[in-house]
Amino acid sequence: MSVLIVIPARFASQRYPGKPLVPLRGAGGVARTLIRRSWNAAMAVPGVDRVVVATDDDRIRAEAEGFGAEVVMTSSDCANGTERCADALDRLGMAAEIVVNLQGDAPLTPAWFIADLVAALRGAPWAALATPVLRCDGASLAALRADRAAGRVGGTTAVFDRQDRALYFSKEVIPFTDDDFAPDAPTPVFHHVGVYAYRPDALGAYPSWPRGPLERLEGLEQLRFLENGRDVLCVEVEARGRRFWELNNPEDVDRLETMMAEMGIE
Repeated sequence: MSVLIVIPARFASQRYPGKPLVPLRGAGGVARTLIRRSWNAAMAVPGVDRVVVATDDDRIRAEAEGFGAEVVMTSSDCANGTERCADALDRLGMAAEIVVNLQGDAPLTPAWFIADLVAALRGAPWAALATPVLRCDGASLAALRADRAAGRVGGTTAVFDRQDRALYFSKEVIPFTDDDFAPDAPTPVFHHVGVYAYRPDALGAYPSWPRGPLERLEGLEQLRFLENGRDVLCVEVEARGRRFWELNNPEDVDRLETMMAEMGIE
């Protein structure tokens, strides 16, 4: 009954080529690459049996092996992180109970996000996978709105039913609200955290499904599960005073470094 964390990392990102090798300075001024910080985040999660970096790029492999990570080389044909996780699991030949996809652009993911995710999936036998959502406060909602107004994708939002079953994910800010919120006030918008915990059978089936129209329009890999009738469990997680953001655009480097400085992350 093992848990495997896979960190999919590709060099040829459309929005930010070479992103996994971008250096990020922590609170003490030491720069570490994005892939290393993502690895450190994975290694901090309790109850995990194995952590691997999955890539098709020799530059990323060299960097990861240089700081002691286990690397599995995957096909360059993988269209997204979920396909790369499926390829990695197949190549590893590992019988895992749960496979976690910790995407390589989310180094600020707290360990308890992933621990809560694994526990929730274990308790929801109907779900093919689980993914965390974080309720936006007024400040984080304002950041999402500002990015969209500037033509940038600053994050993904999620809506779900009363049983926490996902209804939709979007790069737009949904559900719509034009209300003003104080910076620390809760809002009805949930920021989707780009982490997934899959059951191996659902993950294995994923690459065989064609991309549907919603996935193509939004560019969101998790929509392929919804378009093929698989249930996605949304797990609300608590920030516990931590700030969270992904590295989606070059402009996010300063934002992440500021957050790490404020939170004392070296």
